[in-house]
Amino acid sequence: MDDLSLGVPEPLLERLPDDDDVAAADMQEAVADWERRLNRAIEDADDDREAAGRVLEAIDRFEQRYETYDELIPELRAWGQSPIYAIAWRTLYADVIAQLYDHDDLADHLERERNARLVEDGIRLRDL
Repeated sequence: MDDLSLGVPEPLLERLPDDDDVAAADMQEAVADWERRLNRAIEDADDDREAAGRVLEAIDRFEQRYETYDELIPELRAWGQSPIYAIAWRTLYADVIAQLYDHDDLADHLERERNARLVEDGIRLRDL
């Protein structure tokens, strides 16, 4: 499986407040770290299925964090706080997930692994 390449979308960085360079640097550092960890997990995997499983575990964590930030946005607004950073991080998690699914070599393996997990959990199409 090929190495992953992830990045922070430029439009996302442009939406951050102009007077705050720290958030942009934090996002870029976080994405670079995720890229390193995911590539290391892929390298350490015995086969493509195991590699896809490890990436899928990361995607699950990213989805949980996305939901956390998504739930935080209305709370911030209710308290009169700006949700700009929560929106930015939520968007970043969604974009990273999309980048992982857009990776040609990985996308098919992710779908197969996700479907295999559904079957292993005992969920069948007729049960949905």
